Amino acid sequence: MSARNKLKLFDLTMITVGLVIGMGIFRTATDSAQAALTPTIYFAAWIAGGIIALCGALTYAEIGSRFPVTGGYYKIFAECYHPSVAFAINCIILISNAASLSGVALIGSEYIAQLVFDQPASDFTKAFIAMGAILVFYFVNLAGLRLSSGTQNILMIIKIGMVLVLIGALFFPGADSLVASTAAASPTDHSTMDIIKSFGIALIAVSFTYGGYQQTINFGDEVHEPRKTIPRGIFIGILMIIGLYLLVQMAYVHAIGFEQLKTTRGIAAVVAERMFGPTGKTIFTLLLFMAVLAYVNVLLLSNPRVMYAMSKDGILPKSFARKDEKRDVLTVSLSVFAAICIIVLFFANTFDKILGFTIFLDSIGMATSAATIFILRKRTSHLNGTGIYTMKLFPLMPLIFISAYAFVGVSIFLNTPSLAITGLVVFAVFLAIYFLIVKGSKKPQRE
Repeated sequence: MSARNKLKLFDLTMITVGLVIGMGIFRTATDSAQAALTPTIYFAAWIAGGIIALCGALTYAEIGSRFPVTGGYYKIFAECYHPSVAFAINCIILISNAASLSGVALIGSEYIAQLVFDQPASDFTKAFIAMGAILVFYFVNLAGLRLSSGTQNILMIIKIGMVLVLIGALFFPGADSLVASTAAASPTDHSTMDIIKSFGIALIAVSFTYGGYQQTINFGDEVHEPRKTIPRGIFIGILMIIGLYLLVQMAYVHAIGFEQLKTTRGIAAVVAERMFGPTGKTIFTLLLFMAVLAYVNVLLLSNPRVMYAMSKDGILPKSFARKDEKRDVLTVSLSVFAAICIIVLFFANTFDKILGFTIFLDSIGMATSAATIFILRKRTSHLNGTGIYTMKLFPLMPLIFISAYAFVGVSIFLNTPSLAITGLVVFAVFLAIYFLIVKGSKKPQRE
């Protein structure tokens, strides 16, 4: 790539913002507030999530700079650990992505159900709506039809616009003043362990909302003056996200009240209704549901291609590389990924269950992938001083990041052990599959 076409500071900053700001901000505030004993813990979790994201993004940026290879996580795990670990981690990441898609579909179903039904919809009904959305876009993709990148960009602009509209609630009369709400909900008789446990559980939902920055691993070789541009772009991008997220949380607390936030479903629509009345709520809900559908479409489009790449590399069975050339559709991979999404919704039909399962799997993948920086630093020491990006404050940043995700994983294990155990079993099963099936039958394909 020529220097003229390489990513500049503004480009990388916008990429970072685009990777992180998803649909979680319209739902996870409720889960975080439920876990937080006080507003102080609540806001502290959102600030900590941003700091953790910054440490993680800079760690992944150096990993990508030291090991710029097509293949993402699989190649890095195979290089630094063992192909069996690479196989198992990549499989649980795919399942985590499927769970994330299911969770976002549930967010959309919670909002749209408020318009369709007069009474609060049951968990089964919302899960059924989410399944319907997934199936619709499964058949859309199976038919070879795709939303254009232009449509996706428009929906991204709409999503950012909705975030700014929510922040605008700070300028409207609120349920209570922020100071009064904070004072009323801030008892001081909690033990240190209660505070630590509350903070850890609140951080689970926050971690889901801050996810996405790990994809900066793909841009190390495409950035102009990477040693300067990467840290500046990521720092500015994460700082913008922290600011936006904190303002949204303040708007939620201002418009609804901290205690009410714990039990409010469809919080963004409720805030929109407080600002603009029933019509505003309806418009906001429809726009958000459109953005959810766009997210569902993107994941159904991208993840089967990961399965395809793993199949071509001999990691998954050859059938996953089966392609309908006429429609340019990966039929088997697309069908399997959509089926996983439906299965997740069937067994975990509430957002909090999917959230815990997803973040526990992510905790394994994030901590182990970030730890590769210590191995890569030794193996690629000859690259030092050659212009690659190297983070400052090493090893503090990766240690903060790894420790934070270990803390989140432990918090999930203590709070919902069944979800954590399920995640560990899934990981162990994929390790067993590698040694029992994949390793014995793997034959690299030659083009």
